[in-house]
Amino acid sequence: TVACEQTEVLLFDPISLKHIKTLSEAHEDCVNNIRFLDNRLFATCSDDTTIALWDLRKLNTKVCTLHGHTSWVKNIEYDTNTRLLVTSGFDGNVIIWDTNRCTEDGCPHKKFFHTRFLMRMRLTPDCSKMLISTSSGYLLILHDLDLNKSLEVGSYPILRARRTTSSSDITSSGSSGPRAAGSPCHQNDAGPLSEKHLPRSSQREGGSPRNSLEVLTPEVPGERDRGNCITSLQLHPKGWATLLRCSSNTDDQEWTCVYEFQEGAPVRPVSPRCSLRLTHCIEEANVGRGYIKELCFSPDGRMISSPHGFGIRLLGFDARCSELVDCLPKEASPLQEIRSLYSHNDVVLTTKFSPTHCQIASGCLSGRVSLYQPKF
Repeated sequence: TVACEQTEVLLFDPISLKHIKTLSEAHEDCVNNIRFLDNRLFATCSDDTTIALWDLRKLNTKVCTLHGHTSWVKNIEYDTNTRLLVTSGFDGNVIIWDTNRCTEDGCPHKKFFHTRFLMRMRLTPDCSKMLISTSSGYLLILHDLDLNKSLEVGSYPILRARRTTSSSDITSSGSSGPRAAGSPCHQNDAGPLSEKHLPRSSQREGGSPRNSLEVLTPEVPGERDRGNCITSLQLHPKGWATLLRCSSNTDDQEWTCVYEFQEGAPVRPVSPRCSLRLTHCIEEANVGRGYIKELCFSPDGRMISSPHGFGIRLLGFDARCSELVDCLPKEASPLQEIRSLYSHNDVVLTTKFSPTHCQIASGCLSGRVSLYQPKF
């Protein structure tokens, strides 16, 4: 399935390589993302502020249209445990939709979280964490995720606010007064909360409370103290790491960076916490400035496919495409280029591995879709 700029969704058969269906008016504006919920039901989101549910067996009409966002909807995730749909948009909202109770008029929904400058939102494969990237260079991690509980201002503890310099850049403010450094998500103008300040019901034995918020400014090579925009966010299929595409605020540098998750709570409740460590990175060709390039992991997590100019690069943690856990360096190391593939006449904006076949797809700014298969 291919999300297109001009209101369309295209469907292809990856085996025969045939174009089999066009949903010409899937939305009233650009289609941004597509997510399968099972082997027949999928969701699309759009700049028209809506999400649509579709059934492959009956593509002439939508199952339903979901209204709740007030700006462009950019991301769709799905919790297979609770069957809750999770969407995010440029209105800064993360919204939860109960697909168990869908009707033709939509689904029950609630606002789960809000932050300014939201770019992308992802759930880890086990749905235990939510990661949110922002155009101001912050990465938010909600630990021990509980999607059934909406996060109102002041209702969640902050585990860490690392290298945070401007509290107003993280969440919308209820007043115009200054915020304490290290407290970007309004805790009544106080510093980060420790577990001793939390109600007993929100504390969990041997770990952090549910929906604990961690705020990070990920280390980016070549940063030179300039701000960065985290444009693309993906997660390792085994939940070991996160993959970011970062660009400098001046848009003259782009980087693909891999950060491993460092599990475990702080030694003491009040001690600093940092769940991510930069392990691998590589500078990218800065072609097509201002456009977001979506990259991805392979299904086994051994390779990364990354848009690179008018093509894509296949990157590995080492030259043998070893598992990440088998080649973790003590300090950040360069990703190894395994192969470059070029078949487009315009800037490649997205790339995706097939989850079931030995195949990669890429799409460029002019609308061309390319499929690649290795020769054996």
